Amino acid sequence: MANLILLLQEYGVLIVFGVVLVEQIGLPIPAFPILIVAGAMSIDGDTHWPAVLAVSMIACLISDYFWFRAGQYYGKRILKLLCKISLSPDYCVSQTEDNFNRWGPKALIVAKFIPGFNTIAPPLAGAMGTRGGTFLGFSLLGGLLWSGAGIALGAFFHTSVDQLLDILSTMGTTALIVLGVLLALFVAFKYVERKRFRQSVEIERITIDDFRQLLEQGTEPILIDARSATAQMLDPAVPGALLFNGGELNPDALGLDKGRHIIVYCSCPNDVTAAHVAKGLISQGYHRARPLHGGLDAWNAAFRAPRDTLAEDNTASA
Repeated sequence: MANLILLLQEYGVLIVFGVVLVEQIGLPIPAFPILIVAGAMSIDGDTHWPAVLAVSMIACLISDYFWFRAGQYYGKRILKLLCKISLSPDYCVSQTEDNFNRWGPKALIVAKFIPGFNTIAPPLAGAMGTRGGTFLGFSLLGGLLWSGAGIALGAFFHTSVDQLLDILSTMGTTALIVLGVLLALFVAFKYVERKRFRQSVEIERITIDDFRQLLEQGTEPILIDARSATAQMLDPAVPGALLFNGGELNPDALGLDKGRHIIVYCSCPNDVTAAHVAKGLISQGYHRARPLHGGLDAWNAAFRAPRDTLAEDNTASA
């Protein structure tokens, strides 16, 4: 800890740049506390807050623009990759899509204050076709607000921060052990939270092969698209599917038949949104409602991919 303080005094700007860049890329490295410490040290002249603010904003902009371009090129695939490595993949896609759909590119201004959203928002903006100039403007504002808040907090509470640093520096390796235990407890809490959530949507799923059998038997199941409006803009729905954009599903108003098979699909990890909607339907007496295992990706692979391949072959032949 004492070495960390010396490093901040000697290479404060470079350390802030590196930590902020790594954290904004998506690694679980806490950068906001570094900004607070740097802000506290600026009161004593150990760091220069304008330089700290500038490098923090540059690091944020580099990371944001990298993910923005990735979203433009790879679309929803990059979102799924980021959500898979997230500590809360079950919430990741739906929360991000809902926030972005509600606020649009302006959500980038506050995205960095929302865990998980700060990494997902830039590629989502790129996938949604946000203009580059608009993105850069809101990204700069978001980086300025986030970085400035950390530095300002450190400067305002610099006395308390200095006392805490003095205590940690005298603790030596004990301080690192305490910080490691706190990090482990946080990860454990997120794991338990995720496990409880998945248990709450535990339900039998229908596979794509079972779905094929229903079609071959002449059964016409009702399809419900449980994705958010933003997700439906990124990838078209299954033809004939009923669109469900959140809120309360009223099957009676839709005229659903309780005797028919109802298949609910989404594009979220572990089919959690589809499972949640299916359980709600079952509780209302629609006992043949089931989520589609693999969601829209499974349906696309089974039914759309051959058509796309055939279209490409016909184009090549022409």
